[in-house]
Amino acid sequence: MPLKIPWYAAGLHFECTGCGNCCSGPEEGFIWATHTEIEFIAEFLKLPADELRRQYLRRIGSRTTIIEEPCSKDCIFLKTENHEKRCTIYSVRPNQCRTWPFWASNLESPHTWNKAAQSCPGMNRGRLFSMNEIDALKKQKAWWTDESK
Repeated sequence: MPLKIPWYAAGLHFECTGCGNCCSGPEEGFIWATHTEIEFIAEFLKLPADELRRQYLRRIGSRTTIIEEPCSKDCIFLKTENHEKRCTIYSVRPNQCRTWPFWASNLESPHTWNKAAQSCPGMNRGRLFSMNEIDALKKQKAWWTDESK
C-alpha cells in the first residue's frame, strides 16, 4: 500500500505575531499541561505546585488544564499590557501552546487550516515549515528534552 502524502507536503508558512488569538475565547477550550510542565510553571511563578494547581489549574478526568478567565474564556496567563496581549508564562508554556498551529485538527485539510487562519494572522505568512518539521511538531511531547526536537 503506498504511503499517503499529506496535503501539506510542500510545507506551510507560519510566523507567530504574538496577537494572543490562539489563547483567547470566545469559546471555552482546554490548555492541557503535563505533570512536568506544571512543575516548570510553578517554578517559573515561584509558587508551590499545589498552590499553582489550586489557583490556576483544574482536573478533567485524568488530565489537567489551565483555567480560563470566566467571561472572556482567555487563558488565565494571557494578560493585556500596553494594549497588547502577552503570555505571562511564555518561556514555560505547555507543549500544546508550543505546537500551535500544527495541531492535528488544523492539519486535517486545507479547509481546516484556512479556517484556523481566519483568527490567526501568523498562519500562511512568514517562515516555511517543511512537512518533516510539521510532522515532528505534531509528534512532540516533551519540549524540554532534546529527544522531542
